[in-house]
Amino acid sequence: MIVKTRFAPSPTGYLHLGGARTALFSWLLARQNGGKFVLRIEDTDRDRSTRESVDTIFQAMEWLGLDWDEGPFYQTRRMERYREVIRQLLDEGHAYYCYCSRKELDHMREAAMAAGDKPKYNGKYREFAGEPPAGIEPVVRFKNPLQGITVFEDQVKGHVTVNNSELDDLIIARSDGTPTYNFTVVVDDLDMDITHVVRGDDHINNTPRQINILQALGSSPPIYCHVPMILGDDGRRLSKRHGAVSVMRYADDGYLPEALLNYLVRLGWSYGDQEVFSRQDMIEKFSLSAINKAASVFNADKLLWLNRHYMKQAASTINLAEQIGRRLTLGGIAVDQGPDLVDVVEVLRGRTQTLAEMTDRARMFYADYDAFDEKAADKNLRPAIARPMQVFRDRLEVLEGWQISSIHALAESIAEQFELKIGKIGQPIRVAVTGGNVSPSIGETIYLMGKQRALRGLNRALKYIEEKAMKSS
Repeated sequence: MIVKTRFAPSPTGYLHLGGARTALFSWLLARQNGGKFVLRIEDTDRDRSTRESVDTIFQAMEWLGLDWDEGPFYQTRRMERYREVIRQLLDEGHAYYCYCSRKELDHMREAAMAAGDKPKYNGKYREFAGEPPAGIEPVVRFKNPLQGITVFEDQVKGHVTVNNSELDDLIIARSDGTPTYNFTVVVDDLDMDITHVVRGDDHINNTPRQINILQALGSSPPIYCHVPMILGDDGRRLSKRHGAVSVMRYADDGYLPEALLNYLVRLGWSYGDQEVFSRQDMIEKFSLSAINKAASVFNADKLLWLNRHYMKQAASTINLAEQIGRRLTLGGIAVDQGPDLVDVVEVLRGRTQTLAEMTDRARMFYADYDAFDEKAADKNLRPAIARPMQVFRDRLEVLEGWQISSIHALAESIAEQFELKIGKIGQPIRVAVTGGNVSPSIGETIYLMGKQRALRGLNRALKYIEEKAMKSS
């Protein structure tokens, strides 16, 4: 058997974390078994489906590297096939026209609830042979078995048994002829030879209905794997307030796709105590049987930790540099007016957690700051440091051999001359040249910044100290 999985998003919004995890699990299962991964766009909700959402889904899948072997298939382009199968079910007695009005259906539900029964359609037109009522466009319902049970072995939930008497006759075509979700999914999975269906456990109630339709069509159901939902740290379903935003938002915020994939694979799946997984590790070690039965909890700090790990371990500094360069350029920074981006990335990669943070830190090497950080300046740019800073500035201007070590040695010599600890001179210099109190070492910072930009910062700081002293006198 050739393993064939599918990811079937509805293009009514962005690709969120839950959808991306489902896609990843399906992709891993296919890759592990040398099978096929199918992308299907379930766009029958014409009112809410948009081309923009489709493009966003494609963009996210490509960014994550979840390549598909077949598709994308669009349900809206398969309408004739759905109509064909509906006619087949009608002709073979597995489906029928239902002429119930909305008022009748509401009455049925109310009566069932009043009797303490599960509210559902009562099968009024199941065996109808009379004259159809005038003025009503019928829906088509599937004739669900009245007796027996539907059983399936879910790869996460285990043995699932449902009495067919609990299921009503599902609508498979609306009164305007458009097919419904549970029906189109069955036809698609059948036609595309899907062997394994990995999806969220909010679909598990649909599974018995879909199995019964498949069996009516003379086919065996695929293997099902219903993955528990993702929760926020407050135990509620993951939402925007927990960080459940578009996958591409994570890209914009500077996360690496490797980090997000690693985080997603561990969100409800485990392999011993291992935390870090390369793409190949995932393919080799992933298994449906190791998916947790309980819901997973989203942890933004863990994702940040993984992202920092992958930034530090990135095989290609050049690739990181290209991404930082693009981000700086989009921010209006001329990267050709400063140090080699590769050198900047090498200095910052172990000190930042996201590409966005690295870009923000890298700005200091290519553009002068707008203003001092008020708290940093107030704490560090004091009259007592003016003389040591002036001496440092003057010696830096004539420093030969522009090296990190020589700049660091200069700072140490100034500290020794004025009997200061290195931090007492280093931090004020940092604030002077960067405008803030966070940067790599003074030697690395000034070396990458260049002599002229560093001197401008020192001049600015000395003027700030002078003006501050005059105001307080």
